[in-house]
Amino acid sequence: MPGAQPRFQKATLLPAIRSALALGCEIQRKSGWDRKHYFHWDQPNGYQITQYYSPFAKDGAVVLTAEDGVLAADLDANGELRVGVKQVQMEQDTAKTIAHGNSYHVDLNRAGLPLIEVISLPHIHSPQAAAAYVRKVQGALKAVDACTTGMEAGGLRADVNVSIKGKGEVGRGEYSGVVGLGQRTEIKNLSSFRAVEDAIVAERDRQIAVLESGGFVEGETRGWTLGDTETRRLRGKEGEVDYRYMPDADLPPLFIGNDLVQMLRETLPELPDRTVARVAKEYGITLKDARTLASLDDGDRLEFMEEVVASIIARLPQTPMQVAAKAATNWILMELGGLLTTSNTNWQEIRLTSQELADLIANVLDKQITARVAKQLLAVLVENKDSNARPSADVLIDEGDLRLQPLSEEEYRALAQKVIDGSPGMVAAVVEKGQKGKLMWFVGQMVRNSKEGTVEPQKAREVIEALLLPG
Repeated sequence: MPGAQPRFQKATLLPAIRSALALGCEIQRKSGWDRKHYFHWDQPNGYQITQYYSPFAKDGAVVLTAEDGVLAADLDANGELRVGVKQVQMEQDTAKTIAHGNSYHVDLNRAGLPLIEVISLPHIHSPQAAAAYVRKVQGALKAVDACTTGMEAGGLRADVNVSIKGKGEVGRGEYSGVVGLGQRTEIKNLSSFRAVEDAIVAERDRQIAVLESGGFVEGETRGWTLGDTETRRLRGKEGEVDYRYMPDADLPPLFIGNDLVQMLRETLPELPDRTVARVAKEYGITLKDARTLASLDDGDRLEFMEEVVASIIARLPQTPMQVAAKAATNWILMELGGLLTTSNTNWQEIRLTSQELADLIANVLDKQITARVAKQLLAVLVENKDSNARPSADVLIDEGDLRLQPLSEEEYRALAQKVIDGSPGMVAAVVEKGQKGKLMWFVGQMVRNSKEGTVEPQKAREVIEALLLPG
C-alpha cells in the first residue's frame, strides 16, 4: 500500500539464527538494514531491504565429501570440499517471474515477504559440487526447522554465479578476497538440484563458446527453465555502486542477545551428518544406507526404520539389533522402495504401518515364511490402503497356509538319501576323491527337491556329511 512502512517480522528471527548456527556461522551482536536499489518488474518498490553490508551472521562453512556426491577431483587431500559461507542475511523476497513463450508473467504474492539468503564463497568448481552443496544446505535447514519444504515445493531457491577462465590464465574478477576469477553471470531462482546442475553446465558452455568466438562475457542476470539447453538474458548485472546501497531509514538496527544465541545453540536439533554417523554406528548399517534413509522424504524413512527395528526386537527379543536393522533397511529401501516406484506412489500416500512391516520381517527372520512369500504379502498390504480394514500379516500367512513346517530328522535323512542314490558320480567324487567342496551340490539338490524354505542349508550339509563321511 502507498505509504506503508516496513516492520521487522520477529517470527523470522529464531529460524534465521538456527539456520546460521547449522551452517557454522558466527552470530553478530548488532546488524543493520540496507536498501538495494534497482528497477525491475520483480521489485515494485524500486528497492529491496537487505543486510548486505551488515548481516546478522558471518563466516560459516559447509563441508562436503564423496558421500555427498562430490567428484574426487573437487576434494582436497583429506577427502573434503570446504565451501565457505560468507554471510547469512535477512531480506525481502521479490516477485516470481514466469516465462511464457516470449513474454513474462509476474506473480507478486510473495513480494516483500521475509526470507534468509545464504551467500557462499567461490569455492565450488563443478556443477556436481554445486548441486551437492545446495542439497547439503537444504538438509541442514530442514533439520533445524527453518525450511519446511524442499526446493521442488518452493521452500528453497538457488541463485548461482558462473565464471570461467582459460587454463593457466588469471582472471581479473575478485570476490570477497578470492582473486583471479573470470567475469561472472548470475542465474536466478533455480528450483531443483537438477536445475542447479544443468543450468551451470549450460551457462559454462555458453561462456566457453563466447570466448572461443572472440567475444567477451558480459556481467548479467540470466534465467533458466528446466528442460532448456541454454540460459536466457533477463537484465544487465549491476555492481555494488549501481545498486546505490544506503541504510534503511525506517528500520532500527537489530540487536541479538548472547543468551538467546546460546539457548538456540544448546537446543539445536541433530544435524544430518551427525544423524547419519549415529544411525550407522548404532544400528550397524552402512553410511550409504544411513544417508539414503536420512535424505528421503524429509527423514521420514529413517524414523520409520527405527520404529520397525524396535517392533522386530519386541517380537523377537533374541534378535541382535544389527540383524534387525539391516533387514529393516533392506526392506524399506529395496522392497518397499521398489513397490513405490513401480506403482508410481509417493511415500506420503502409503498406508503401511511400521508394525505391519516389522511383522513381515520378523516372520522371515524367524523362518516362519520365505522372503519370496513376504514380498508377495508386502505388495498386498501396500495395495490395500485401508489400514483399519485390511488383515494383519499373521492373518494373511495363516489364511493362506503359508507358514513353513520344519522337516524332522527322519525327513532330512530320507531326502538326503534320495539325492545320494541318484548321484553315484558325485558320491564317488566326495567319498573316493575327497572333493568335499561338492557337498554343497548335494545341499542344493535337497533344497531344490523340497518345499521352498523348508530345508536349512547348514542342517542339510550336516546330514549329507553324516551319510557320506561317517566318523
